[in-house]
Amino acid sequence: MTIKKTVTIDEIISSSKLSLYQISVLVLCFIIVAIDGFDTASIGYIAPALRQEWGLSPAQLGPAFGAGLFGLMIGAFLMGPLADRIGRKKAILISMFVFGVGTLISAFSTSLQMLTVMRFLIGIGLGGAMPICIALTSEFSPQKQRVLLVTLSFCGFTAGFALGGELSAQIIASYGWRGVLILGGIAPLVLIPFLWRLLPESVRYLAVHPEKAASLHKVIERIVGDKRWSEHTILAGDAVGKQKSPVSQLFVGGFAKRTLLIWVAYFCSLFVFYLLSSWLPTIMKDAGYSIPTAARIGAMVPLGGTIGAIVLARMMDKFNPCAVLSGSYFLSGIALISLGYVIHSSGWLAFVAFWIGFGVVGAQTGMNAFVAGIYPTAARATGIAWALAVGRIGSIIGSVIGGALMMTLGNPQSLFQVIAAPTALAAVALFVVNSLHRERITPAPVAADAH
Repeated sequence: MTIKKTVTIDEIISSSKLSLYQISVLVLCFIIVAIDGFDTASIGYIAPALRQEWGLSPAQLGPAFGAGLFGLMIGAFLMGPLADRIGRKKAILISMFVFGVGTLISAFSTSLQMLTVMRFLIGIGLGGAMPICIALTSEFSPQKQRVLLVTLSFCGFTAGFALGGELSAQIIASYGWRGVLILGGIAPLVLIPFLWRLLPESVRYLAVHPEKAASLHKVIERIVGDKRWSEHTILAGDAVGKQKSPVSQLFVGGFAKRTLLIWVAYFCSLFVFYLLSSWLPTIMKDAGYSIPTAARIGAMVPLGGTIGAIVLARMMDKFNPCAVLSGSYFLSGIALISLGYVIHSSGWLAFVAFWIGFGVVGAQTGMNAFVAGIYPTAARATGIAWALAVGRIGSIIGSVIGGALMMTLGNPQSLFQVIAAPTALAAVALFVVNSLHRERITPAPVAADAH
């Protein structure tokens, strides 16, 4: 009797060159995340026009912003476990349908209350699409390039965010703010049929479901270009949890401490990022800078973040990922403390803002790729999504309390010293995650899930 040979997904992907088929998956995820970025940012782009047409004050727009962030959090909590149950592809399509339809309906809002409700529903869809794309990209990437490829795919969010500003300016000038939302709604809905046809299901998700073996072999043939693995039983390469809920798998088998520490790091990271994003322009204006100058200096944060994400990704693929991330957060904390002392020097302020973006935003992007590699296949989407959801709680709090901190502390030096504290906490949390393992931690699911 012939015993059928077994092989893992990692062994297959690592033994083959990066194929055009894998690249196409990364490109599709990049496009999805770019649309996600555009729709996430759209409320900010149309805010001035909304205020003018409806006679609103900045404070009155607050609930619409907050509803979107709250929806992002709820969406991440809901859609991650769904993706682990029904598959990455179906969950992505559901998420896109939700935020596509929601954005389209919001274009016809007749009141701020209606728009606020729709922003919450849109947020649920947006909150699901991004973490699931991170999981899917990770599961199609070779181990040695995984962090870099996940990072490049995630850069679609930044691209959509930035491109949205230019597109929105032109659309609002010609068609008003409703035109921005119509475009933001139509784009994902038009893309869904193409994704249904072109986007494959995750190879790891297929591998943990034996009844999907035929579909798995077809995808593997597309990856490697031949049928060399057709006589093999293909395994995901990590332990499949026996728990009914993917959520429970985040807290068993030695994962509980890592999960909680990662949540601490996510909370602190997004707390700092959203506090800076929301209040740094105001702080600079109070320091005497003009609005255009404040905007240019503020742009150094996302610029540093984009460059930092790519540089840190390469370092994480070569060195200990936890050490790289922990060091990045620690150095960004030093930069934040420095910010209060250079606030009146535009050149130094821009320089320090760049390094804050490099450290905080770059490390946050790296965190997404890192977390994609530490959970088993049956809980990967849940692990990423729930970490982001906890981070969203930090983003909401950071956005809200910035003004109160400014009033309470009174001077930039004290303010930025306080803001630096969460980055130090994130650095410590990741340092402890690293210390939980004596062997080298890598973002490879096989190695990480062996614990």
